[in-house]
Amino acid sequence: MAAVRSALVTLRPNLFFKNKLRFPAELRAASRSEHSGAGAGREIQESTEEYKFVERLIPPSRIPPPLKHEGSAPSGWRPPAETQPSLPYMIRRSRMHNIPVYSEIKHGNQKSTILRKVEGDIWALNTDVREFLTELTAKETVTQVNEVTATIRIKGEFHNELRDWLQSRGF
Repeated sequence: MAAVRSALVTLRPNLFFKNKLRFPAELRAASRSEHSGAGAGREIQESTEEYKFVERLIPPSRIPPPLKHEGSAPSGWRPPAETQPSLPYMIRRSRMHNIPVYSEIKHGNQKSTILRKVEGDIWALNTDVREFLTELTAKETVTQVNEVTATIRIKGEFHNELRDWLQSRGF
């Protein structure tokens, strides 16, 4: 009876009324008396036996490191360079080991490219990106630097070009 009472105490009483189940009067009184004390007379029992059934439903907390291989994978993914480039900035890969360059479309036709996860001198990276895109397009490129979120927003769609340029630099 005590095990049933402790199981029913953890459930909300209004759950029983919604499903048209009735709390027996003695259990209702027992649950009120156990809830009325501020921890007096309560014991918490932890069962680790059933946890093995729950554990297999929980997704892994870490993404495994990518396999070592030369060149690009069939999907086009390439591993980062073995040594970090000696630049005043660093671009961390995403948790899925991709370069964090994203395309964004606002209001239907306003296209921009976002470069995230910038560490170090974000202004030096902004200068290098603007020089690269000026050579590529023969026009001055508009960029917006956000130091708080460590992102650079570039006006225009340069997702593939920037990703390839960053991979060639060793990121």
